[in-house]
Amino acid sequence: MFKHRHPYPPFITSDTQKLIVGTLPPPRFSTGDLLERDVDFCYGSYYNSLWLYIDTIYSLNLRYDNSGEAVAERKEFLIDHKIGICDIVESCVREKIDASDLGMQDVVLRDVIGYLQQYPSIETILFTGGNSKNGPEFFFRKHLRDYGLKLELVSDNIPRIHRFVLPSENRNSKTPYQKGGRLIKTVSLTSASGSANRAIGSIPLYKQLKARNPDFNTFDFRILQYREFF
Repeated sequence: MFKHRHPYPPFITSDTQKLIVGTLPPPRFSTGDLLERDVDFCYGSYYNSLWLYIDTIYSLNLRYDNSGEAVAERKEFLIDHKIGICDIVESCVREKIDASDLGMQDVVLRDVIGYLQQYPSIETILFTGGNSKNGPEFFFRKHLRDYGLKLELVSDNIPRIHRFVLPSENRNSKTPYQKGGRLIKTVSLTSASGSANRAIGSIPLYKQLKARNPDFNTFDFRILQYREFF
Protein backbone atom coordinates (compact mmCIF):
# COMPACT_ATOMS: atom_id res chain seq x y z
CA MET A 1 0.00 0.00 0.00
CA PHE A 2 1.22 3.48 -0.92
CA LYS A 3 0.63 6.33 1.54
CA HIS A 4 -0.28 9.29 -0.63
CA ARG A 5 0.07 12.62 1.20
CA HIS A 6 -0.71 16.00 -0.29
CA PRO A 7 2.64 17.71 -0.92
CA TYR A 8 1.37 21.31 -0.78
CA PRO A 9 -0.28 23.29 1.99
CA PRO A 10 -3.32 25.41 1.13
CA PHE A 11 -2.45 28.61 -0.72
CA ILE A 12 -4.80 31.30 0.63
CA THR A 13 -4.28 35.00 1.33
CA SER A 14 -6.22 37.46 3.46
CA ASP A 15 -8.17 38.80 0.45
CA THR A 16 -8.82 35.50 -1.38
CA GLN A 17 -12.32 35.52 -2.89
CA LYS A 18 -12.37 32.31 -4.94
CA LEU A 19 -11.04 28.97 -3.68
CA ILE A 20 -10.05 26.14 -6.02
CA VAL A 21 -10.78 22.75 -4.43
CA GLY A 22 -9.60 19.46 -5.91
CA THR A 23 -8.44 16.17 -4.40
CA LEU A 24 -4.75 15.20 -4.76
CA PRO A 25 -2.02 15.77 -7.35
CA PRO A 26 -0.49 12.66 -8.97
CA PRO A 27 1.74 10.62 -6.62
CA ARG A 28 4.95 11.76 -8.35
CA PHE A 29 4.43 15.20 -6.79
CA SER A 30 4.53 13.59 -3.35
CA THR A 31 7.59 11.45 -4.13
CA GLY A 32 9.49 14.21 -5.94
CA ASP A 33 9.76 12.31 -9.24
CA LEU A 34 8.61 15.20 -11.41
CA LEU A 35 8.54 15.05 -15.18
CA GLU A 36 10.46 17.61 -17.21
CA ARG A 37 7.46 19.91 -17.82
CA ASP A 38 5.88 19.53 -14.38
CA VAL A 39 5.73 22.52 -12.05
CA ASP A 40 6.34 21.87 -8.34
CA PHE A 41 3.09 23.48 -7.25
CA CYS A 42 -0.65 22.84 -7.09
CA TYR A 43 -2.04 21.58 -10.42
CA GLY A 44 1.51 21.38 -11.72
CA SER A 45 1.07 18.31 -13.94
CA TYR A 46 1.59 19.45 -17.52
CA TYR A 47 -0.54 16.56 -18.77
CA ASN A 48 -3.48 17.32 -16.47
CA SER A 49 -3.02 20.99 -15.91
CA LEU A 50 -5.59 23.54 -14.93
CA TRP A 51 -2.82 26.04 -15.63
CA LEU A 52 -2.93 25.32 -19.37
CA TYR A 53 -6.47 26.67 -19.45
CA ILE A 54 -5.76 29.65 -17.20
CA ASP A 55 -2.67 30.40 -19.29
CA THR A 56 -4.76 30.43 -22.48
CA ILE A 57 -7.58 32.55 -20.99
CA TYR A 58 -5.21 35.22 -19.69
CA SER A 59 -2.39 34.89 -22.30
CA LEU A 60 0.13 34.53 -19.47
CA ASN A 61 2.86 32.68 -21.39
CA LEU A 62 3.68 30.64 -18.27
CA ARG A 63 6.76 28.48 -17.87
CA TYR A 64 6.28 24.70 -17.68
CA ASP A 65 9.33 23.28 -15.92
CA ASN A 66 10.65 22.44 -12.46
CA SER A 67 12.00 25.94 -11.79
CA GLY A 68 11.21 28.24 -8.90
CA GLU A 69 10.33 30.90 -11.46
CA ALA A 70 7.46 28.75 -12.75
CA VAL A 71 6.07 28.43 -9.22
CA ALA A 72 6.45 32.18 -8.61
CA GLU A 73 4.50 32.98 -11.81
CA ARG A 74 1.55 30.93 -10.64
CA LYS A 75 1.56 32.35 -7.13
CA GLU A 76 1.68 35.88 -8.53
CA PHE A 77 -1.34 35.18 -10.72
CA LEU A 78 -3.33 33.75 -7.81
CA ILE A 79 -2.54 36.70 -5.56
CA ASP A 80 -3.34 39.27 -8.26
CA HIS A 81 -6.71 37.64 -9.01
CA LYS A 82 -7.62 36.86 -5.39
CA ILE A 83 -7.77 33.13 -6.02
CA GLY A 84 -6.66 30.48 -3.53
CA ILE A 85 -6.16 26.72 -3.64
CA CYS A 86 -7.13 24.26 -0.91
CA ASP A 87 -7.53 20.68 -2.10
CA ILE A 88 -9.83 18.75 0.18
CA VAL A 89 -7.82 15.52 0.57
CA GLU A 90 -4.91 15.59 3.02
CA SER A 91 -3.93 11.95 2.52
CA CYS A 92 -5.05 8.51 1.43
CA VAL A 93 -3.66 5.07 0.77
CA ARG A 94 -3.50 3.35 -2.61
CA GLU A 95 -3.00 -0.21 -3.74
CA LYS A 96 -1.75 1.08 -7.11
CA ILE A 97 0.47 4.13 -7.40
CA ASP A 98 -1.65 6.18 -9.77
CA ALA A 99 -3.74 9.36 -9.76
CA SER A 100 -7.17 7.73 -9.86
CA ASP A 101 -9.67 9.30 -7.47
CA LEU A 102 -11.50 5.97 -7.29
CA GLY A 103 -8.29 4.30 -6.09
CA MET A 104 -8.15 6.38 -2.91
CA GLN A 105 -8.79 4.52 0.34
CA ASP A 106 -8.73 5.57 4.02
CA VAL A 107 -9.12 9.16 2.93
CA VAL A 108 -8.30 11.93 5.41
CA LEU A 109 -9.97 15.24 4.56
CA ARG A 110 -8.76 18.76 5.19
CA ASP A 111 -10.96 21.08 7.23
CA VAL A 112 -12.05 23.29 4.33
CA ILE A 113 -14.87 24.76 6.44
CA GLY A 114 -12.27 25.82 8.97
CA TYR A 115 -10.37 27.68 6.24
CA LEU A 116 -13.58 29.37 5.08
CA GLN A 117 -14.14 30.56 8.63
CA GLN A 118 -10.53 31.73 8.88
CA TYR A 119 -10.67 33.68 5.60
CA PRO A 120 -13.97 35.64 5.53
CA SER A 121 -13.41 37.15 2.07
CA ILE A 122 -13.88 33.77 0.32
CA GLU A 123 -17.26 33.74 -1.42
CA THR A 124 -16.90 31.09 -4.14
CA ILE A 125 -15.55 27.53 -4.27
CA LEU A 126 -14.45 26.18 -7.65
CA PHE A 127 -14.43 22.36 -7.62
CA THR A 128 -12.13 20.82 -10.22
CA GLY A 129 -14.58 17.99 -10.76
CA GLY A 130 -18.13 17.01 -9.91
CA ASN A 131 -19.99 14.77 -7.49
CA SER A 132 -18.79 11.42 -8.82
CA LYS A 133 -17.39 9.10 -6.16
CA ASN A 134 -14.21 10.46 -4.58
CA GLY A 135 -14.42 13.68 -6.55
CA PRO A 136 -13.92 17.04 -4.79
CA GLU A 137 -17.64 17.86 -4.60
CA PHE A 138 -18.34 14.33 -3.33
CA PHE A 139 -15.90 14.77 -0.45
CA PHE A 140 -17.04 18.32 0.26
CA ARG A 141 -20.64 17.15 0.67
CA LYS A 142 -19.39 14.59 3.17
CA HIS A 143 -17.38 17.30 4.92
CA LEU A 144 -20.44 19.55 5.14
CA ARG A 145 -22.47 16.82 6.82
CA ASP A 146 -19.96 16.79 9.67
CA TYR A 147 -20.97 20.41 10.28
CA GLY A 148 -24.69 19.79 9.83
CA LEU A 149 -24.67 21.70 6.52
CA LYS A 150 -25.68 20.79 2.97
CA LEU A 151 -25.58 22.19 -0.55
CA GLU A 152 -28.64 23.79 -2.12
CA LEU A 153 -28.95 23.50 -5.92
CA VAL A 154 -28.93 26.81 -7.78
CA SER A 155 -28.45 25.62 -11.37
CA ASP A 156 -28.46 22.08 -12.76
CA ASN A 157 -26.78 23.15 -15.99
CA ILE A 158 -23.14 22.22 -16.50
CA PRO A 159 -21.20 23.43 -14.60
CA ARG A 160 -23.63 22.80 -11.74
CA ILE A 161 -23.90 25.58 -9.19
CA HIS A 162 -24.87 25.19 -5.54
CA ARG A 163 -24.78 27.34 -2.44
CA PHE A 164 -24.79 26.96 1.30
CA VAL A 165 -24.79 29.22 4.31
CA LEU A 166 -21.71 29.14 6.49
CA PRO A 167 -22.85 29.92 10.04
CA SER A 168 -21.26 33.04 11.46
CA GLU A 169 -19.44 33.02 14.75
CA ASN A 170 -20.97 36.46 15.24
CA ARG A 171 -24.69 35.78 15.58
CA ASN A 172 -25.46 39.49 15.25
CA SER A 173 -23.98 39.66 11.75
CA LYS A 174 -26.15 40.10 8.66
CA THR A 175 -25.65 39.06 5.04
CA PRO A 176 -27.82 39.65 1.94
CA TYR A 177 -28.94 36.03 2.23
CA GLN A 178 -29.49 35.19 5.86
CA LYS A 179 -28.88 36.69 9.26
CA GLY A 180 -26.06 35.02 11.14
CA GLY A 181 -24.43 33.38 8.13
CA ARG A 182 -22.32 33.87 5.03
CA LEU A 183 -23.46 32.73 1.61
CA ILE A 184 -20.91 30.58 -0.24
CA LYS A 185 -21.40 29.61 -3.88
CA THR A 186 -19.90 26.41 -5.30
CA VAL A 187 -19.23 25.68 -8.97
CA SER A 188 -18.47 22.13 -10.14
CA LEU A 189 -16.19 22.71 -13.12
CA THR A 190 -15.49 19.99 -15.64
CA SER A 191 -12.26 18.31 -14.60
CA ALA A 192 -9.09 19.25 -16.50
CA SER A 193 -8.20 15.55 -16.57
CA GLY A 194 -8.11 13.79 -19.92
CA SER A 195 -10.34 11.12 -18.43
CA ALA A 196 -13.17 13.67 -18.42
CA ASN A 197 -13.10 14.04 -22.21
CA ARG A 198 -15.58 11.22 -22.74
CA ALA A 199 -18.04 12.85 -20.35
CA ILE A 200 -17.65 16.16 -22.17
CA GLY A 201 -18.51 14.43 -25.43
CA SER A 202 -21.94 13.53 -24.06
CA ILE A 203 -22.84 17.07 -22.94
CA PRO A 204 -25.59 18.54 -25.18
CA LEU A 205 -23.93 21.97 -25.37
CA TYR A 206 -20.66 20.40 -26.49
CA LYS A 207 -22.48 18.42 -29.17
CA GLN A 208 -24.19 21.60 -30.42
CA LEU A 209 -20.94 23.55 -30.58
CA LYS A 210 -19.14 20.63 -32.23
CA ALA A 211 -21.90 20.37 -34.86
CA ARG A 212 -21.48 24.06 -35.69
CA ASN A 213 -17.69 23.83 -35.81
CA PRO A 214 -16.08 20.41 -36.40
CA ASP A 215 -12.75 21.82 -35.16
CA PHE A 216 -14.24 22.60 -31.73
CA ASN A 217 -12.70 20.22 -29.15
CA THR A 218 -12.72 19.42 -25.44
CA PHE A 219 -9.95 21.93 -24.74
CA ASP A 220 -12.07 24.67 -26.33
CA PHE A 221 -15.07 23.56 -24.26
CA ARG A 222 -13.16 23.89 -21.01
CA ILE A 223 -11.86 27.33 -22.03
CA LEU A 224 -15.42 28.41 -22.70
CA GLN A 225 -16.54 27.13 -19.30
CA TYR A 226 -13.55 28.22 -17.20
CA ARG A 227 -13.41 31.73 -18.64
CA GLU A 228 -16.68 32.62 -16.89
CA PHE A 229 -15.44 31.65 -13.44
CA PHE A 230 -11.73 32.49 -13.52
